Amino acid sequence: MKQENRESAPGQNCPPRGPIAPALLEWFYRHRRSLPFREDPTPYHIWVSEIMLQQTRMTAAVPYYLRFIQALPTVEDLARCPEDQLAKLWEGLGYYSRMRNLQKAARVICEKYGGALPASLEELKKLPGVGEYTAGAIASIGFGLPAPAVDGNVLRVFSRLWRDERDISTPAAKKECAARVMAQQPPEAAGDFNQALMELGALVCLPGTPDCAACPLKELCSSYGTPDAARLPVKAPRAERKVRPVTVVLARSEQGFLLGRRGRGGLLAGLWQPLLWEEGLEKEETLARLKQMGLEPESSEALPPARHVFTHVEWRMSGWYCRVGQAPAPEGFVWAEPDQIREEYALPGAFKVYRALMLDESGNFL
Repeated sequence: MKQENRESAPGQNCPPRGPIAPALLEWFYRHRRSLPFREDPTPYHIWVSEIMLQQTRMTAAVPYYLRFIQALPTVEDLARCPEDQLAKLWEGLGYYSRMRNLQKAARVICEKYGGALPASLEELKKLPGVGEYTAGAIASIGFGLPAPAVDGNVLRVFSRLWRDERDISTPAAKKECAARVMAQQPPEAAGDFNQALMELGALVCLPGTPDCAACPLKELCSSYGTPDAARLPVKAPRAERKVRPVTVVLARSEQGFLLGRRGRGGLLAGLWQPLLWEEGLEKEETLARLKQMGLEPESSEALPPARHVFTHVEWRMSGWYCRVGQAPAPEGFVWAEPDQIREEYALPGAFKVYRALMLDESGNFL
């Protein structure tokens, strides 16, 4: 098809001009990144890596993966890992429900499957935290089973290949994409094919402006040479996040910093945090609340502002670094020395600015 014909029919929904597997796999075997879970693609390794890569960039996830697998090399190790140790291994990775579901699933695997992940797409989907995509990735990459693994990269690649105008976030579009993947997937190379699609989306068929010149599928792609290559995929706008003010206090005594564990429900459930109130407080009200807790403020200095974006809410944090007199920790809190914060207590990434201040040995705020 000549380029002028492609340009004359924008917004079409038509298949690529031939099978994509041969060119895609050839490109993948030449250009794929060397990743630790690719070098040793056991079902356990694929599972852990895929859970970590949800909502996390590859470059950020790999160091966590290596540390995690070194500490917990088997499903059994994960199943019996103490909660605080597991949280420390996950510290800063975010979306802690992933961590909790990972351990829940490990316990199910030990109880029901003898410590080995089931080699069945349907059984994998029954595990806590394992959805259609993750089950397909484990089944195809870890076990070599024909199965689709449709993530955001794959949806983007296929929307451009088919010049598909549908909103890729809808269940119908995802289901159709999975069917198209299976129609193109060679059964003998299911795992490599799925990885190749993900890799193409991560390295070439990028959000915004794709690198079409480097794409092995450009001559097969229905969007190549048209404005649709950059315009697609279609996605519904995200709902606007709520903004919530948060007042943080780094309460410091001779015994350390005051930390509290969050409740078992809601954001950052069960994790440690500095003293805070999920509301905007003036300095006088904050100091008064410290006194109500049995803490006597001796000095205070404003903390730098910080923000953290969760899926549906944004925290805008401010507060004070307060020196307080020696006192028993209030109920539900502990005093933690900097070394304990470094080695024992996991603080979520939402508090990375304030964690750095608690671990600062330069004398700032002290």
